[in-house]
Amino acid sequence: MNETNAILADIKKKFGPQVSQTNIRNEKRVSLIIPREALLEMAEYLHHVVKLRFIIASALESKAGFEIYYHFSNDQTGLILNLHVILPGKKPEIQSLTSLFEAANWIEREIHEILGITFSGHPNLEKLISEGNWAEGVYPYRKKYL
Repeated sequence: MNETNAILADIKKKFGPQVSQTNIRNEKRVSLIIPREALLEMAEYLHHVVKLRFIIASALESKAGFEIYYHFSNDQTGLILNLHVILPGKKPEIQSLTSLFEAANWIEREIHEILGITFSGHPNLEKLISEGNWAEGVYPYRKKYL
């Protein structure tokens, strides 16, 4: 059994139906679609038990609402595992990962500023990019502004 299959078996055993979909691009690139309520517990599990490193998060607006990908890696083997969370288009909000990963601080601030996704529990969602030049409620990466 390769590393990817072993990790997926562990995740399925621990989290079962919380993983609504598994997308395996190849044995080194995997995405798991999960509900936002499972994010903190799964991120903590990937880091502390599976020993994956949080790399960064990325986000986009889609027909489904907003999507956030949390990217984790095993630097020794090259595995990249993504936790993929789909948020509703109205009032997109998710728990911040800053309590687990200091590295989540700035990327969550950037995503909040450009897409308007709220990260509850974030210690400082102050603007990071615009220096306050954008009007309140204007999120320039939302489709209506592009």
